[in-house]
Amino acid sequence: MDTKELLKGTSLVAGQDVTGTQHAIYAINPATNETLEPAYNGATKAEVEQAVSAAWQAFDQYRAISTEKRAAFLECIADEILALGDVLVERAMAESGLPKARIEGERGRTMGQLRLFAGVVRLGKATDARIDPAMPDRAPLPRSDLRFQKIALGPVAVFGASNFPLAFSVAGGDTASALAAGCPVVVKAHSAHPGTSELVGRAIAAAVKKCGLPAGVFSLLYGSGREIGSALVAHPSIKAVGFTGSRSGGVALMNIAANRPEPIPVYAEMSSINPVFVMPEKLSAEAQSVAKGFVGSLAMGAGQFCTNPGMVVLLKGEAADSFKATVASEVQALGTQTMLTPGIYQAYCEGVEKLNSNSAAALLAKGMTAINQTSVAHMYSLPVRKRSWLMSPWKMKYLVQRL
Repeated sequence: MDTKELLKGTSLVAGQDVTGTQHAIYAINPATNETLEPAYNGATKAEVEQAVSAAWQAFDQYRAISTEKRAAFLECIADEILALGDVLVERAMAESGLPKARIEGERGRTMGQLRLFAGVVRLGKATDARIDPAMPDRAPLPRSDLRFQKIALGPVAVFGASNFPLAFSVAGGDTASALAAGCPVVVKAHSAHPGTSELVGRAIAAAVKKCGLPAGVFSLLYGSGREIGSALVAHPSIKAVGFTGSRSGGVALMNIAANRPEPIPVYAEMSSINPVFVMPEKLSAEAQSVAKGFVGSLAMGAGQFCTNPGMVVLLKGEAADSFKATVASEVQALGTQTMLTPGIYQAYCEGVEKLNSNSAAALLAKGMTAINQTSVAHMYSLPVRKRSWLMSPWKMKYLVQRL
């Protein structure tokens, strides 16, 4: 089936297509800067209310279904995602610039997560049920039995990540774990890959219908800016949040969640400088191999992995000089890579500019010249007392502020 036949450019609210009226979102192919159809009009607060209300109405019925039915539902989602075939892979590639092998691997991981949680549900591990038997003969007073069981909190708001359009997005780990726990989910789609999000959202909606579950178990909303996300987290019927993204966005949502009349947990993965400390003996023995490994990790996925090492700290000396020389050589040999979005590329350029303007930073090396919307690795050295600091500009706007 052609992608155009599957994509309607609408939010999915409790199984129904809903066309928003706010600012339109278009996917952009980062490798070509081509604007991709269709347009996704942002949802309104009224549609947030509709989606969350449907999730709340579905909550009691959904959390009460049998463990087998819930596990089968998770597996059905995985099957529906696989059934999308190349349509999903090709759209995800177009919206992210990621290669086919990476997208296919991520699709496998996404389905694997869903099936893993299905197994956890079947084993009863999700409820962690425990019983301490009664002690009628205990002195001086008998004790009744004590029972413990985890229960679902309620509807969960999930925010998709830009750098993993499948595994950390609409049907990613946050959604899979929430559904496994018995919580309906309202997903805020990431604007970088709206078409991929719609395809996966429709797969989940199809699984909801096939398994005979209340439609409010799943909804998918679009919206640029923070209005929709803020409204979701502030809604009194949302009981938890799963977020993967920027530090500024995550902190904003955490503040909303903490200042509600009923504060709720926010499970957030947001930003890190990932400092690496190289011990003296390791540096002396393997300076070149560690340096090559560092650059490989630095450049992996154009520096857009959450494991990207933003800083290396090592003691000054001959081994450190050898390390820096190898790093410089490896960086200079790096070719350009396409970044996920124009916004991420712009943030990268701003990070480079800030380090260039920092008088304490010395540029060690940079890769090939960028053409169009691409990334180039830059390496800087910041001397601090007897230590030598090597830094990449990825996420460096936070580092510059701290130094």
